[in-house]
Amino acid sequence: MINPAVDELAKHTNVKQACDLLGRPRGSHYRAQQPRMHGPRPARPAPPNALTADEQAQVLEELTSERFCDKSVAQTWATLLDEGTYLCSMSTMHRLLRARGAAGERRRQATHPPKKKPELLATAPGQVWSWDITKLRGPGRGVWFQLYVVLDIYSRYVVAWTVQTREDSEIAKTMLEEAMGTHGIPDAVHADRGTSMTSKPVAQLLLDLGVDRSHSRPRVSNDNPFSEAAFKTLKYAPVFPKSFGSLADARAFGETFFTYYNHEHRHSGIGLHTPASVHHGTAAEIRAQRQHTLDAAHAAHPNRFGNRRPQAPKLPTAAWINQPSPEALIQTA
Repeated sequence: MINPAVDELAKHTNVKQACDLLGRPRGSHYRAQQPRMHGPRPARPAPPNALTADEQAQVLEELTSERFCDKSVAQTWATLLDEGTYLCSMSTMHRLLRARGAAGERRRQATHPPKKKPELLATAPGQVWSWDITKLRGPGRGVWFQLYVVLDIYSRYVVAWTVQTREDSEIAKTMLEEAMGTHGIPDAVHADRGTSMTSKPVAQLLLDLGVDRSHSRPRVSNDNPFSEAAFKTLKYAPVFPKSFGSLADARAFGETFFTYYNHEHRHSGIGLHTPASVHHGTAAEIRAQRQHTLDAAHAAHPNRFGNRRPQAPKLPTAAWINQPSPEALIQTA
């Protein structure tokens, strides 16, 4: 009811003075005079570099196909790129999925408070290994199998694994010994503080070979991030079963999964290359081929990339277990 009074008074002065005299904010007065819009807002015009409806349908068809329906956008994008196909950017794929309610994180996300942790640096394959043991549910209640996994933290390549009925230090020692005979002796081996990891047979083996030992702090699983991430990839895979019918079944699954993990899984931490590609030194050649595909896509439709030329993901120059802060690096330099 105050707006008519402001309008009436403004005829003899002005809107500002009328609002001041009546205690009415000018913004509220002007806003009340604007007609309210009902119904949905008009759609924004499509930018000139947007995908056509047919191209969007093609992208969605690939993302929801049987081949890629269980893979992330990054895995799908990298696989298609390796095959010489570029449909659109990863962000566009995410946007199309969100518009159709098909996007979202399927995994539970854990958070950990920041704490001081062991610090290890690898700048090439073969320098630092990480290993751990996880349980696999067996055929009956209380029956568990033990999965041992050793990986190279720079390439994420699984250099050794085995499934056994028990956790045993001699089994761990034999696995590490055979892995070093095949892949060479690393500079350091990191693990948590489980009984097998801190056992005398394993410690003596590493001591005899001149390998530095590194251990996580008690009850801090994130001190061993590479092994924990690999186990999460394993156990959240769509094909991971709720239980295994026998030890032979668990071993057969491990053979299939780790072959896929090493040779087909495009890892986001290594520029969406496979661990085998990084471990055996073919990643640079594959990245050059990816760049050639992206350059061809840019040449065909330069308006879709704005002012920035597309670049294939780069390989990291280092892999850290708990990288220290820049201030700490400066102090130790």
